[in-house]
Amino acid sequence: MASFSLPPIHDNPDGGWGPSSSNMPDQFKFKDIPYAPYSKSDKLGRFADWNDLSADGRQNAAGVPVTTNIRGGGPGGRRGDRNQAFGSGTASAFAYFHVEDESSFSLVDNKAAAPRRGSAFTRGRGASRGTATYPARGGARGGRGGPIGRGSQAQRGGRRGWRDWEKNNRTRESSVVISPQWTILEEIEFHRLAKLRLEVDEPEELESYGKLFPYDKSYDRVTTKTERPLQLVDRIKYNTTTSDDPVIQELVSKNVAKVYTTDVILSVLMCAPRSVYPWDIVIVREGNNLFFDKRDGGPFDTVTVNENAADPPQDPTPPNPNNPNEKSAVPEIPSINSATSLSLEATYINQNFGFQSVIENSAPPAVDFANPNPFYGPEETDPLASCGYRYRLFDLGITEDEDIKICVRTEVDAYSPGQGNPREGQGLVTIRALNEFDPRAQGAGGAPDWRSKLDSQRGAVVATEMKNNSCKLAKWTVQSVLAGAELMKIGYISRANPRDNTRHVILSTASMRPTEFAAQLNVSLANGWGIIRTVTDMCMKMPEGKYVLVKDPNRPVIRLYSVPLGTFTGDDEDGEAHEETFEEDE
Repeated sequence: MASFSLPPIHDNPDGGWGPSSSNMPDQFKFKDIPYAPYSKSDKLGRFADWNDLSADGRQNAAGVPVTTNIRGGGPGGRRGDRNQAFGSGTASAFAYFHVEDESSFSLVDNKAAAPRRGSAFTRGRGASRGTATYPARGGARGGRGGPIGRGSQAQRGGRRGWRDWEKNNRTRESSVVISPQWTILEEIEFHRLAKLRLEVDEPEELESYGKLFPYDKSYDRVTTKTERPLQLVDRIKYNTTTSDDPVIQELVSKNVAKVYTTDVILSVLMCAPRSVYPWDIVIVREGNNLFFDKRDGGPFDTVTVNENAADPPQDPTPPNPNNPNEKSAVPEIPSINSATSLSLEATYINQNFGFQSVIENSAPPAVDFANPNPFYGPEETDPLASCGYRYRLFDLGITEDEDIKICVRTEVDAYSPGQGNPREGQGLVTIRALNEFDPRAQGAGGAPDWRSKLDSQRGAVVATEMKNNSCKLAKWTVQSVLAGAELMKIGYISRANPRDNTRHVILSTASMRPTEFAAQLNVSLANGWGIIRTVTDMCMKMPEGKYVLVKDPNRPVIRLYSVPLGTFTGDDEDGEAHEETFEEDE
Protein backbone atom coordinates (compact mmCIF):
# COMPACT_ATOMS: atom_id res chain seq x y z
CA MET A 1 0.00 0.00 0.00
CA ALA A 2 1.41 3.42 -1.02
CA SER A 3 2.41 5.65 1.84
CA PHE A 4 1.35 9.27 2.14
CA SER A 5 3.31 11.92 3.97
CA LEU A 6 2.10 15.40 4.78
CA PRO A 7 4.09 18.25 3.25
CA PRO A 8 5.95 20.49 5.70
CA ILE A 9 4.00 23.49 6.99
CA HIS A 10 6.02 26.65 7.56
CA ASP A 11 4.40 28.76 10.28
CA ASN A 12 4.97 32.45 10.56
CA PRO A 13 7.24 32.97 13.56
CA ASP A 14 6.33 36.64 13.65
CA GLY A 15 2.72 35.79 14.46
CA GLY A 16 1.41 37.70 11.43
CA TRP A 17 -0.83 36.67 8.59
CA GLY A 18 0.70 34.91 5.60
CA PRO A 19 4.23 33.59 5.03
CA SER A 20 7.22 35.23 6.67
CA SER A 21 10.13 36.50 4.64
CA SER A 22 12.59 35.06 7.14
CA ASN A 23 11.03 31.59 7.02
CA MET A 24 10.31 31.41 3.28
CA PRO A 25 11.69 28.26 1.53
CA ASP A 26 14.29 28.98 -1.08
CA GLN A 27 12.34 27.42 -3.89
CA PHE A 28 9.48 29.86 -3.27
CA LYS A 29 11.50 33.06 -3.04
CA PHE A 30 10.97 35.45 -5.94
CA LYS A 31 14.01 37.65 -6.23
CA ASP A 32 14.64 40.59 -8.51
CA ILE A 33 11.12 40.53 -9.96
CA PRO A 34 9.33 43.89 -9.91
CA TYR A 35 5.89 44.12 -8.34
CA ALA A 36 3.04 46.09 -9.91
CA PRO A 37 0.37 47.24 -7.44
CA TYR A 38 -3.19 46.52 -8.44
CA SER A 39 -6.72 47.24 -7.27
CA LYS A 40 -9.65 44.85 -6.95
CA SER A 41 -11.70 47.21 -9.09
CA ASP A 42 -9.31 46.89 -12.06
CA LYS A 43 -10.92 45.39 -15.14
CA LEU A 44 -8.57 42.63 -16.25
CA GLY A 45 -9.82 41.93 -19.73
CA ARG A 46 -6.59 41.11 -21.54
CA PHE A 47 -3.05 39.98 -20.85
CA ALA A 48 -1.44 42.69 -22.97
CA ASP A 49 -2.66 45.66 -24.98
CA TRP A 50 -0.21 46.39 -27.77
CA ASN A 51 -2.33 49.25 -29.15
CA ASP A 52 -2.50 51.44 -26.06
CA LEU A 53 0.81 53.27 -25.99
CA SER A 54 -0.22 55.73 -23.31
CA ALA A 55 -1.10 53.11 -20.71
CA ASP A 56 2.43 52.46 -19.45
CA GLY A 57 4.32 55.60 -20.42
CA ARG A 58 6.06 54.17 -23.48
CA GLN A 59 4.68 56.99 -25.57
CA ASN A 60 6.74 59.56 -23.70
CA ALA A 61 9.78 57.34 -23.62
CA ALA A 62 9.71 56.93 -27.37
CA GLY A 63 9.53 60.66 -27.93
CA VAL A 64 6.04 60.53 -29.45
CA PRO A 65 3.91 63.58 -28.58
CA VAL A 66 1.04 62.76 -26.27
CA THR A 67 -2.42 63.41 -27.65
CA THR A 68 -4.84 63.53 -24.72
CA ASN A 69 -8.10 63.82 -26.64
CA ILE A 70 -7.71 60.96 -29.10
CA ARG A 71 -10.64 58.58 -29.27
CA GLY A 72 -10.25 56.03 -26.55
CA GLY A 73 -6.80 57.30 -25.51
CA GLY A 74 -6.37 60.06 -22.96
CA PRO A 75 -8.68 61.60 -20.40
CA GLY A 76 -10.78 63.22 -23.12
CA GLY A 77 -11.40 59.92 -24.86
CA ARG A 78 -14.21 57.44 -24.42
CA ARG A 79 -12.12 55.09 -22.26
CA GLY A 80 -10.01 57.72 -20.54
CA ASP A 81 -11.01 56.60 -17.05
CA ARG A 82 -9.16 53.30 -17.21
CA ASN A 83 -5.81 55.07 -16.82
CA GLN A 84 -6.96 56.38 -13.49
CA ALA A 85 -6.95 52.93 -11.90
CA PHE A 86 -4.90 52.25 -8.80
CA GLY A 87 -1.24 51.64 -9.63
CA SER A 88 -1.55 52.61 -13.28
CA GLY A 89 1.72 53.60 -14.86
CA THR A 90 3.77 51.28 -12.66
CA ALA A 91 3.48 48.49 -15.21
CA SER A 92 6.30 50.14 -17.16
CA ALA A 93 8.70 47.97 -15.16
CA PHE A 94 7.53 45.07 -17.32
CA ALA A 95 7.59 47.04 -20.58
CA TYR A 96 10.08 46.42 -23.34
CA PHE A 97 11.73 49.57 -24.68
CA HIS A 98 13.50 49.86 -28.00
CA VAL A 99 13.74 53.62 -28.15
CA GLU A 100 16.43 53.99 -30.78
CA ASP A 101 14.63 52.10 -33.53
CA GLU A 102 11.19 53.51 -32.77
CA SER A 103 12.32 57.14 -32.68
CA SER A 104 14.34 56.91 -35.88
CA PHE A 105 11.69 55.10 -37.88
CA SER A 106 9.72 57.11 -40.45
CA LEU A 107 7.46 56.28 -43.37
CA VAL A 108 8.63 57.37 -46.81
CA ASP A 109 5.99 57.80 -49.48
CA ASN A 110 6.85 59.57 -52.74
CA LYS A 111 3.36 59.37 -54.18
CA ALA A 112 1.74 62.77 -54.70
CA ALA A 113 -1.32 63.29 -52.54
CA ALA A 114 -4.60 63.93 -54.35
CA PRO A 115 -5.91 67.46 -53.78
CA ARG A 116 -8.86 67.62 -51.45
CA ARG A 117 -11.94 69.66 -52.07
CA GLY A 118 -11.94 72.62 -49.75
CA SER A 119 -8.21 72.48 -48.95
CA ALA A 120 -6.02 75.56 -48.72
CA PHE A 121 -4.67 75.23 -52.30
CA THR A 122 -7.83 74.67 -54.33
CA ARG A 123 -8.80 77.10 -57.04
CA GLY A 124 -10.97 79.92 -55.75
CA ARG A 125 -11.00 83.36 -54.25
CA GLY A 126 -8.40 83.37 -51.50
CA ALA A 127 -9.78 80.62 -49.33
CA SER A 128 -12.19 77.84 -50.08
CA ARG A 129 -15.74 77.42 -48.96
CA GLY A 130 -15.86 76.12 -45.43
CA THR A 131 -12.35 77.16 -44.28
CA ALA A 132 -11.66 79.13 -41.16
CA THR A 133 -10.36 82.26 -42.94
CA TYR A 134 -13.72 83.37 -44.34
CA PRO A 135 -17.05 82.18 -42.97
CA ALA A 136 -18.68 79.56 -45.12
CA ARG A 137 -22.05 79.90 -46.78
CA GLY A 138 -24.42 80.68 -43.97
CA GLY A 139 -21.60 80.83 -41.45
CA ALA A 140 -22.16 84.43 -40.43
CA ARG A 141 -25.77 83.82 -39.64
CA GLY A 142 -25.23 80.48 -37.98
CA GLY A 143 -26.30 78.48 -41.01
CA ARG A 144 -25.19 75.17 -42.37
CA GLY A 145 -21.45 74.55 -42.38
CA GLY A 146 -20.30 77.63 -40.46
CA PRO A 147 -18.55 77.76 -37.09
CA ILE A 148 -21.92 77.88 -35.34
CA GLY A 149 -23.79 76.16 -38.13
CA ARG A 150 -26.55 73.63 -37.95
CA GLY A 151 -25.47 70.59 -36.04
CA SER A 152 -22.40 72.20 -34.49
CA GLN A 153 -21.56 71.68 -30.85
CA ALA A 154 -21.92 75.39 -30.08
CA GLN A 155 -25.57 75.24 -31.04
CA ARG A 156 -26.49 71.84 -29.69
CA GLY A 157 -24.48 72.09 -26.51
CA GLY A 158 -22.17 69.18 -27.26
CA ARG A 159 -22.93 65.62 -28.18
CA ARG A 160 -26.57 64.80 -27.57
CA GLY A 161 -27.23 61.55 -25.82
CA TRP A 162 -23.74 61.23 -24.33
CA ARG A 163 -23.89 61.14 -20.54
CA ASP A 164 -27.36 62.65 -20.55
CA TRP A 165 -28.05 60.94 -17.25
CA GLU A 166 -25.44 63.16 -15.59
CA LYS A 167 -27.16 66.41 -16.56
CA ASN A 168 -29.68 66.35 -13.74
CA ASN A 169 -28.08 64.35 -10.98
CA ARG A 170 -30.00 66.22 -8.32
CA THR A 171 -31.25 63.70 -5.80
CA ARG A 172 -34.99 63.62 -5.16
CA GLU A 173 -36.47 63.43 -1.71
CA SER A 174 -38.58 60.49 -0.63
CA SER A 175 -42.35 60.89 -0.74
CA VAL A 176 -42.52 60.01 2.97
CA VAL A 177 -40.13 60.56 5.85
CA ILE A 178 -38.44 57.26 6.76
CA SER A 179 -38.56 57.08 10.55
CA PRO A 180 -35.82 55.29 12.54
CA GLN A 181 -38.54 53.10 14.03
CA TRP A 182 -39.34 51.61 10.63
CA THR A 183 -37.91 48.19 9.82
CA ILE A 184 -37.05 47.27 6.24
CA LEU A 185 -38.36 43.83 5.30
CA GLU A 186 -38.02 43.42 1.54
CA GLU A 187 -36.33 45.15 -1.40
CA ILE A 188 -37.29 44.39 -4.98
CA GLU A 189 -35.63 45.80 -8.11
CA PHE A 190 -37.79 46.84 -11.05
CA HIS A 191 -36.10 44.47 -13.48
CA ARG A 192 -37.35 41.59 -11.36
CA LEU A 193 -40.88 43.00 -11.35
CA ALA A 194 -40.87 43.28 -15.15
CA LYS A 195 -40.50 39.50 -15.49
CA LEU A 196 -43.68 38.60 -13.56
CA ARG A 197 -46.77 37.31 -15.37
CA LEU A 198 -50.28 36.33 -14.24
CA GLU A 199 -53.33 35.93 -16.46
CA VAL A 200 -56.58 37.06 -14.81
CA ASP A 201 -60.10 36.30 -16.03
CA GLU A 202 -62.90 38.81 -16.51
CA PRO A 203 -64.02 40.34 -13.21
CA GLU A 204 -67.33 40.03 -11.41
CA GLU A 205 -69.21 43.25 -10.68
CA LEU A 206 -70.39 43.48 -7.07
CA GLU A 207 -71.99 46.93 -6.69
CA SER A 208 -72.34 50.18 -8.61
CA TYR A 209 -72.79 53.66 -7.14
CA GLY A 210 -73.02 57.22 -8.40
CA LYS A 211 -74.49 59.18 -11.28
CA LEU A 212 -73.17 59.64 -14.82
CA PHE A 213 -73.75 62.48 -17.26
CA PRO A 214 -73.42 61.99 -21.04
CA TYR A 215 -70.18 62.99 -22.75
CA ASP A 216 -70.43 66.06 -24.97
CA LYS A 217 -69.35 64.82 -28.41
CA SER A 218 -68.85 68.37 -29.66
CA TYR A 219 -65.44 68.32 -27.94
CA ASP A 220 -64.35 65.63 -30.41
CA ARG A 221 -64.63 68.20 -33.18
CA VAL A 222 -62.47 70.86 -31.51
CA THR A 223 -59.34 71.82 -33.47
CA THR A 224 -56.54 74.31 -32.98
CA LYS A 225 -58.49 76.82 -35.11
CA THR A 226 -61.69 76.35 -33.09
CA GLU A 227 -60.14 76.14 -29.63
CA ARG A 228 -62.32 76.46 -26.55
CA PRO A 229 -61.37 78.06 -23.24
CA LEU A 230 -61.09 75.78 -20.22
CA GLN A 231 -63.65 76.87 -17.65
CA LEU A 232 -63.55 76.61 -13.88
CA VAL A 233 -66.45 74.32 -12.93
CA ASP A 234 -67.22 73.99 -9.24
CA ARG A 235 -68.12 70.35 -8.60
CA ILE A 236 -67.42 67.80 -5.86
CA LYS A 237 -65.52 64.63 -6.66
CA TYR A 238 -64.30 62.31 -3.93
CA ASN A 239 -61.00 60.47 -3.86
CA THR A 240 -61.42 58.52 -0.64
CA THR A 241 -58.85 55.98 0.41
CA THR A 242 -59.69 52.29 0.74
CA SER A 243 -60.11 52.00 4.50
CA ASP A 244 -62.47 55.01 4.67
CA ASP A 245 -64.81 53.68 1.98
CA PRO A 246 -68.13 52.63 3.61
CA VAL A 247 -68.95 50.27 0.73
CA ILE A 248 -65.65 48.43 1.12
CA GLN A 249 -66.25 48.15 4.87
CA GLU A 250 -69.60 46.55 4.11
CA LEU A 251 -68.00 44.15 1.63
CA VAL A 252 -65.36 43.23 4.22
CA SER A 253 -68.11 42.20 6.64
CA LYS A 254 -69.45 39.88 3.91
CA ASN A 255 -65.94 38.45 3.39
CA VAL A 256 -66.13 38.73 -0.41
CA ALA A 257 -62.35 39.07 -0.94
CA LYS A 258 -58.98 39.06 0.78
CA VAL A 259 -57.47 42.20 -0.76
CA TYR A 260 -59.21 45.59 -1.01
CA THR A 261 -57.97 48.64 -2.90
CA THR A 262 -58.86 51.33 -5.46
CA ASP A 263 -58.02 51.59 -9.15
CA VAL A 264 -55.75 54.61 -8.56
CA ILE A 265 -53.57 52.73 -6.04
CA LEU A 266 -53.66 49.51 -8.05
CA SER A 267 -52.59 51.21 -11.28
CA VAL A 268 -49.52 52.74 -9.59
CA LEU A 269 -48.43 49.31 -8.40
CA MET A 270 -49.15 47.64 -11.75
CA CYS A 271 -47.15 50.31 -13.61
CA ALA A 272 -44.38 50.51 -11.00
CA PRO A 273 -41.52 49.59 -13.40
CA ARG A 274 -42.29 52.73 -15.44
CA SER A 275 -42.34 55.12 -12.47
CA VAL A 276 -39.51 57.59 -11.83
CA TYR A 277 -40.90 59.88 -9.14
CA PRO A 278 -41.22 58.53 -5.56
CA TRP A 279 -44.49 57.19 -4.16
CA ASP A 280 -45.65 55.16 -1.19
CA ILE A 281 -48.56 52.82 -0.43
CA VAL A 282 -49.79 52.08 3.09
CA ILE A 283 -50.65 48.39 3.53
CA VAL A 284 -52.68 47.23 6.54
CA ARG A 285 -53.18 43.58 7.36
CA GLU A 286 -56.14 42.75 9.59
CA GLY A 287 -56.64 39.02 10.02
CA ASN A 288 -56.60 37.49 6.54
CA ASN A 289 -57.50 40.77 4.82
CA LEU A 290 -55.16 43.26 3.16
CA PHE A 291 -55.97 46.94 2.60
CA PHE A 292 -53.93 49.04 0.16
CA ASP A 293 -54.31 52.68 1.24
CA LYS A 294 -52.96 56.09 0.25
CA ARG A 295 -51.99 59.03 2.41
CA ASP A 296 -53.97 62.26 2.25
CA GLY A 297 -51.94 64.83 0.37
CA GLY A 298 -49.61 62.16 -0.99
CA PRO A 299 -48.47 61.64 -4.57
CA PHE A 300 -51.76 59.91 -5.52
CA ASP A 301 -53.72 63.17 -5.30
CA THR A 302 -51.77 64.95 -8.05
CA VAL A 303 -50.84 64.30 -11.69
CA THR A 304 -47.22 64.22 -12.82
CA VAL A 305 -45.87 66.07 -15.88
CA ASN A 306 -43.11 64.69 -18.14
CA GLU A 307 -42.06 62.18 -15.51
CA ASN A 308 -40.31 59.94 -18.05
CA ALA A 309 -38.61 62.70 -20.04
CA ALA A 310 -34.82 62.61 -20.41
CA ASP A 311 -34.68 66.03 -18.73
CA PRO A 312 -37.81 66.23 -16.51
CA PRO A 313 -38.98 69.44 -14.81
CA GLN A 314 -37.01 70.32 -11.68
CA ASP A 315 -37.92 71.96 -8.41
CA PRO A 316 -35.61 74.70 -7.05
CA THR A 317 -32.87 73.40 -4.79
CA PRO A 318 -33.86 73.82 -1.12
CA PRO A 319 -31.44 75.89 1.00
CA ASN A 320 -28.74 74.02 2.86
CA PRO A 321 -29.54 74.25 6.62
CA ASN A 322 -25.83 73.91 7.42
CA ASN A 323 -24.94 76.97 5.36
CA PRO A 324 -25.87 80.20 7.22
CA ASN A 325 -25.62 82.26 4.03
CA GLU A 326 -28.25 80.16 2.29
CA LYS A 327 -30.47 80.05 5.35
CA SER A 328 -30.62 83.84 5.63
CA ALA A 329 -31.30 84.30 1.95
CA VAL A 330 -34.79 85.09 0.73
CA PRO A 331 -36.52 81.85 -0.32
CA GLU A 332 -36.82 81.49 -4.07
CA ILE A 333 -40.30 81.82 -5.51
CA PRO A 334 -41.08 78.58 -7.36
CA SER A 335 -41.34 78.95 -11.11
CA ILE A 336 -44.60 78.18 -12.90
CA ASN A 337 -42.61 75.56 -14.82
CA SER A 338 -41.21 73.76 -11.77
CA ALA A 339 -42.20 70.16 -11.13
CA THR A 340 -44.52 70.97 -8.21
CA SER A 341 -46.24 73.88 -10.00
CA LEU A 342 -46.76 71.83 -13.15
CA SER A 343 -48.17 68.93 -11.14
CA LEU A 344 -50.76 71.17 -9.46
CA GLU A 345 -51.59 72.77 -12.80
CA ALA A 346 -52.08 69.37 -14.45
CA THR A 347 -54.35 68.22 -11.61
CA TYR A 348 -56.46 71.38 -11.97
CA ILE A 349 -56.70 70.85 -15.76
CA ASN A 350 -57.70 67.18 -15.44
CA GLN A 351 -60.49 67.88 -12.98
CA ASN A 352 -62.01 70.84 -14.83
CA PHE A 353 -61.80 69.24 -18.26
CA GLY A 354 -63.70 66.22 -16.94
CA PHE A 355 -66.35 68.48 -15.39
CA GLN A 356 -66.68 70.69 -18.49
CA SER A 357 -66.88 68.00 -21.18
CA VAL A 358 -70.17 66.46 -19.98
CA ILE A 359 -73.77 67.57 -20.59
CA GLU A 360 -75.58 68.28 -17.31
CA ASN A 361 -78.77 70.19 -18.06
CA SER A 362 -80.07 69.13 -21.47
CA ALA A 363 -80.77 65.85 -23.23
CA PRO A 364 -79.66 63.10 -23.18
CA PRO A 365 -80.47 62.60 -19.50
CA ALA A 366 -78.12 61.52 -16.74
CA VAL A 367 -77.96 57.86 -15.71
CA ASP A 368 -78.19 56.81 -12.08
CA PHE A 369 -76.43 53.64 -11.02
CA ALA A 370 -78.06 51.13 -8.67
CA ASN A 371 -77.01 53.11 -5.58
CA PRO A 372 -76.38 56.83 -4.91
CA ASN A 373 -72.94 58.29 -4.30
CA PRO A 374 -71.71 56.72 -1.02
CA PHE A 375 -69.58 59.73 -0.01
CA TYR A 376 -72.15 62.50 -0.56
CA GLY A 377 -73.72 63.35 2.79
CA PRO A 378 -77.06 65.07 3.41
CA GLU A 379 -75.31 68.21 4.66
CA GLU A 380 -73.53 68.75 1.32
CA THR A 381 -74.89 71.58 -0.81
CA ASP A 382 -72.43 71.79 -3.72
CA PRO A 383 -73.36 69.84 -6.86
CA LEU A 384 -71.78 66.47 -7.51
CA ALA A 385 -69.51 65.79 -10.47
CA SER A 386 -70.29 63.10 -13.00
CA CYS A 387 -68.74 59.99 -11.49
CA GLY A 388 -69.68 56.35 -11.22
CA TYR A 389 -68.08 53.82 -8.87
CA ARG A 390 -67.99 50.16 -9.89
CA TYR A 391 -66.83 47.66 -7.25
CA ARG A 392 -65.35 44.73 -9.16
CA LEU A 393 -63.93 41.40 -7.99
CA PHE A 394 -60.82 39.91 -9.64
CA ASP A 395 -59.60 36.36 -9.00
CA LEU A 396 -55.81 36.18 -8.54
CA GLY A 397 -55.73 32.45 -7.87
CA ILE A 398 -53.39 30.33 -9.96
CA THR A 399 -55.15 27.04 -9.20
CA GLU A 400 -58.81 26.31 -8.52
CA ASP A 401 -58.10 25.65 -4.85
CA GLU A 402 -56.56 29.09 -4.23
CA ASP A 403 -58.94 31.68 -2.85
CA ILE A 404 -57.12 34.97 -3.43
CA LYS A 405 -59.56 37.57 -4.69
CA ILE A 406 -59.12 41.32 -4.85
CA CYS A 407 -61.94 43.86 -4.64
CA VAL A 408 -61.24 47.07 -6.55
CA ARG A 409 -63.22 50.30 -6.51
CA THR A 410 -63.04 51.61 -10.07
CA GLU A 411 -64.25 54.94 -11.45
CA VAL A 412 -65.81 56.07 -14.74
CA ASP A 413 -66.42 59.71 -15.63
CA ALA A 414 -69.25 59.69 -18.21
CA TYR A 415 -71.12 57.59 -20.71
CA SER A 416 -71.30 57.85 -24.48
CA PRO A 417 -74.89 58.31 -25.74
CA GLY A 418 -76.14 55.68 -28.14
CA GLN A 419 -73.58 53.02 -27.13
CA GLY A 420 -75.89 50.87 -24.98
CA ASN A 421 -77.04 50.80 -21.37
CA PRO A 422 -74.44 52.31 -19.00
CA ARG A 423 -75.95 50.42 -16.04
CA GLU A 424 -74.83 47.22 -17.73
CA GLY A 425 -71.32 48.55 -18.39
CA GLN A 426 -71.92 49.64 -21.98
CA GLY A 427 -70.62 52.90 -23.41
CA LEU A 428 -68.69 53.92 -20.28
CA VAL A 429 -66.06 56.64 -20.73
CA THR A 430 -63.06 57.85 -18.74
CA ILE A 431 -61.86 61.43 -19.33
CA ARG A 432 -58.27 62.59 -18.92
CA ALA A 433 -56.19 65.53 -20.15
CA LEU A 434 -52.62 66.17 -21.27
CA ASN A 435 -51.30 69.68 -20.84
CA GLU A 436 -48.70 71.75 -22.66
CA PHE A 437 -46.90 74.43 -20.65
CA ASP A 438 -43.98 75.98 -22.61
CA PRO A 439 -42.18 74.14 -25.43
CA ARG A 440 -39.02 76.19 -24.80
CA ALA A 441 -38.90 75.72 -21.04
CA GLN A 442 -36.66 73.29 -19.20
CA GLY A 443 -38.41 69.96 -18.83
CA ALA A 444 -40.52 70.23 -22.00
CA GLY A 445 -38.87 67.06 -23.27
CA GLY A 446 -38.54 68.21 -26.87
CA ALA A 447 -42.31 68.45 -27.34
CA PRO A 448 -43.43 70.15 -30.56
CA ASP A 449 -45.67 73.20 -30.55
CA TRP A 450 -49.18 71.82 -30.29
CA ARG A 451 -50.88 74.74 -32.02
CA SER A 452 -48.85 74.22 -35.20
CA LYS A 453 -48.44 70.41 -35.13
CA LEU A 454 -51.54 68.96 -33.49
CA ASP A 455 -53.74 69.06 -36.58
CA SER A 456 -51.09 68.34 -39.22
CA GLN A 457 -48.73 66.03 -37.32
CA ARG A 458 -50.76 64.49 -34.53
CA GLY A 459 -48.65 61.32 -34.61
CA ALA A 460 -45.50 63.24 -33.66
CA VAL A 461 -47.30 64.89 -30.73
CA VAL A 462 -48.72 61.58 -29.50
CA ALA A 463 -45.34 59.84 -29.84
CA THR A 464 -43.62 62.55 -27.81
CA GLU A 465 -46.25 62.37 -25.07
CA MET A 466 -46.01 58.58 -24.98
CA LYS A 467 -42.27 58.96 -24.41
CA ASN A 468 -42.34 61.80 -21.87
CA ASN A 469 -45.43 60.63 -19.95
CA SER A 470 -45.17 56.88 -20.32
CA CYS A 471 -46.01 56.16 -16.68
CA LYS A 472 -48.96 58.57 -16.52
CA LEU A 473 -50.56 57.29 -19.72
CA ALA A 474 -50.01 53.69 -18.62
CA LYS A 475 -51.76 54.35 -15.30
CA TRP A 476 -54.70 56.02 -17.05
CA THR A 477 -55.01 53.09 -19.43
CA VAL A 478 -54.88 50.52 -16.64
CA GLN A 479 -57.54 52.44 -14.68
CA SER A 480 -59.81 52.46 -17.74
CA VAL A 481 -59.34 48.72 -18.31
CA LEU A 482 -59.99 47.94 -14.64
CA ALA A 483 -63.19 50.01 -14.73
CA GLY A 484 -64.42 48.28 -17.87
CA ALA A 485 -64.62 51.52 -19.87
CA GLU A 486 -65.10 51.20 -23.59
CA LEU A 487 -63.59 54.58 -24.48
CA MET A 488 -60.93 56.85 -23.05
CA LYS A 489 -61.06 60.53 -23.97
CA ILE A 490 -57.78 62.45 -23.74
CA GLY A 491 -57.89 66.21 -24.14
CA TYR A 492 -54.97 68.28 -25.36
CA ILE A 493 -54.96 71.48 -23.30
CA SER A 494 -52.43 74.29 -23.55
CA ARG A 495 -51.87 77.59 -21.85
CA ALA A 496 -53.44 80.62 -23.50
CA ASN A 497 -50.12 82.35 -22.82
CA PRO A 498 -46.99 80.30 -22.04
CA ARG A 499 -46.16 82.66 -19.16
CA ASP A 500 -49.59 82.42 -17.54
CA ASN A 501 -50.55 79.15 -15.83
CA THR A 502 -54.09 80.27 -14.89
CA ARG A 503 -55.76 80.47 -18.34
CA HIS A 504 -55.96 77.44 -20.64
CA VAL A 505 -57.56 76.49 -23.93
CA ILE A 506 -58.74 73.12 -25.26
CA LEU A 507 -57.01 72.40 -28.58
CA SER A 508 -58.25 68.90 -29.37
CA THR A 509 -59.67 65.69 -27.95
CA ALA A 510 -58.60 62.17 -28.85
CA SER A 511 -60.76 59.08 -28.44
CA MET A 512 -59.27 55.61 -28.09
CA ARG A 513 -60.11 52.17 -26.77
CA PRO A 514 -58.16 51.32 -23.60
CA THR A 515 -57.14 47.81 -24.66
CA GLU A 516 -55.80 49.02 -28.01
CA PHE A 517 -54.02 51.97 -26.43
CA ALA A 518 -52.45 49.61 -23.88
CA ALA A 519 -50.98 47.62 -26.77
CA GLN A 520 -49.55 50.83 -28.29
CA LEU A 521 -47.99 51.77 -24.95
CA ASN A 522 -46.65 48.23 -24.53
CA VAL A 523 -48.53 47.93 -21.23
CA SER A 524 -48.88 44.32 -20.11
CA LEU A 525 -51.81 43.74 -17.77
CA ALA A 526 -50.51 40.22 -17.13
CA ASN A 527 -47.28 41.75 -15.82
CA GLY A 528 -49.27 44.15 -13.63
CA TRP A 529 -51.32 41.33 -12.12
CA GLY A 530 -48.11 39.41 -11.50
CA ILE A 531 -46.76 42.36 -9.50
CA ILE A 532 -50.00 42.56 -7.49
CA ARG A 533 -49.90 38.84 -6.71
CA THR A 534 -46.22 39.03 -5.67
CA VAL A 535 -46.80 41.95 -3.30
CA THR A 536 -49.92 40.23 -1.92
CA ASP A 537 -48.04 36.99 -1.20
CA MET A 538 -45.20 38.96 0.35
CA CYS A 539 -47.54 40.80 2.73
CA MET A 540 -49.56 37.69 3.56
CA LYS A 541 -46.42 36.10 4.97
CA MET A 542 -46.03 38.97 7.43
CA PRO A 543 -47.85 39.13 10.78
CA GLU A 544 -50.78 41.48 11.33
CA GLY A 545 -49.83 45.12 11.37
CA LYS A 546 -49.13 48.15 9.20
CA TYR A 547 -46.60 48.28 6.39
CA VAL A 548 -45.46 50.87 3.86
CA LEU A 549 -44.33 50.09 0.32
CA VAL A 550 -41.96 52.90 -0.73
CA LYS A 551 -40.54 53.64 -4.18
CA ASP A 552 -36.93 54.76 -3.84
CA PRO A 553 -36.71 58.39 -5.05
CA ASN A 554 -33.49 57.89 -7.02
CA ARG A 555 -33.27 54.19 -7.86
CA PRO A 556 -35.61 51.70 -9.60
CA VAL A 557 -36.30 49.86 -6.35
CA ILE A 558 -39.31 49.40 -4.06
CA ARG A 559 -38.91 48.62 -0.36
CA LEU A 560 -41.36 47.20 2.16
CA TYR A 561 -41.17 48.66 5.66
CA SER A 562 -42.84 47.55 8.87
CA VAL A 563 -44.16 50.62 10.70
CA PRO A 564 -45.92 51.20 14.05
CA LEU A 565 -49.71 51.03 14.01
CA GLY A 566 -50.02 54.72 14.89
CA THR A 567 -48.14 55.89 11.80
CA PHE A 568 -50.01 58.32 9.47
CA THR A 569 -52.86 58.80 11.95
CA GLY A 570 -53.82 62.10 13.55
CA ASP A 571 -50.95 64.53 13.89
CA ASP A 572 -48.42 61.96 12.71
CA GLU A 573 -49.18 62.56 9.06
CA ASP A 574 -45.63 62.41 7.83
CA GLY A 575 -44.12 60.16 10.42
CA GLU A 576 -42.33 63.09 12.06
CA ALA A 577 -43.88 62.61 15.49
CA HIS A 578 -42.40 59.14 15.81
CA GLU A 579 -39.01 60.47 14.84
CA GLU A 580 -39.18 63.20 17.49
CA THR A 581 -40.26 60.70 20.12
CA PHE A 582 -37.40 58.42 19.19
CA GLU A 583 -34.89 61.26 19.57
CA GLU A 584 -36.31 62.25 22.98
CA ASP A 585 -36.08 58.67 24.24
CA GLU A 586 -32.42 58.58 23.37
